[in-house]
Amino acid sequence: MLKPLYAVLLLIGAGLGLAACSESADTPVEEAAPEDNSGLAITNGRMMLPPVAGNPAAVYFDIAYDGDAEARLASAYVEGAERAELHDMSESGGSMTMGEMAPLALQPGESARFEPGGRHVMAFDLSPELVAGGTTEVTLTLASGDKHSFEAEIRSAGDAR
Repeated sequence: MLKPLYAVLLLIGAGLGLAACSESADTPVEEAAPEDNSGLAITNGRMMLPPVAGNPAAVYFDIAYDGDAEARLASAYVEGAERAELHDMSESGGSMTMGEMAPLALQPGESARFEPGGRHVMAFDLSPELVAGGTTEVTLTLASGDKHSFEAEIRSAGDAR
């Protein structure tokens, strides 16, 4: 007689445990935003949409670094793009060429510009949701793994860069 009673209690307890799990899954949990230890400050962030659909966009911004030791900007992520790459322009054989850049070393107190004709982020395979007048989030990652995110205004190809 104790075995069936024990089995019933066990089933009731398991049911209560499952109900508690589903209740907590439906309850919103506030997560703390990750702390930004990058030392980076970004201003003037903007994404220039390509004049031809299907081509990559360019992201420009001004970056300042106030960390304690050298930092190396290693990569970028653009919300709404399949991939993003850090690029730079250089002169080779009398003509300008563009290609992926090596990590950018920043000393404490230094700043740099990502601008047309120079350093920039290329954003490939854009979502159709990225439209002029909107914004997108850009995340820069340092070689140390620290990250810094900022909003970039989305501009059409003919707008001021």
